Amino acid sequence: MIPTSAPGDTHPYLRAASAGIRHHTRVLARADEVSPAPGDRPHLDVLHAHLTALHLLVDRLAESTRPPRPAAGRHLASARTHLWQAATEVHAAFHLLPGAPATDAAGASACQPARLPQGPTVLTICQRHLAAGHSVRRKTTPTDLRPHTTACVR
Repeated sequence: MIPTSAPGDTHPYLRAASAGIRHHTRVLARADEVSPAPGDRPHLDVLHAHLTALHLLVDRLAESTRPPRPAAGRHLASARTHLWQAATEVHAAFHLLPGAPATDAAGASACQPARLPQGPTVLTICQRHLAAGHSVRRKTTPTDLRPHTTACVR
């Protein structure tokens, strides 16, 4: 069943996803007051899924906005790049947490594109990251991926 929305609520699924993230953040903040717990692999897997979905959404918005509004399109393209950088860091952190069977010399588990990673969570995050990486390589250059800042221009 497709939920109906109020006339002013044009993006109910985005609002619901944002509300879910805010709720989870509040729950984690309360839990940290009692006994702080480090991030775990399931959290990072879900966070990575959100980041890659946002990356795709912002990518499509940037592509459709750029022709009529080039300055806004450039800012959205910059946001797309920053989302990719965030997803890459979350992916790297995922592999540094305990629970990965295959590790490299530094003790971190690594993606093995040539063979299936061990376990369903590793398989999911690595496949998702590799798929998103194809899109990034088609639309960005290594210079684009370097950290940078943009000034707010209105």
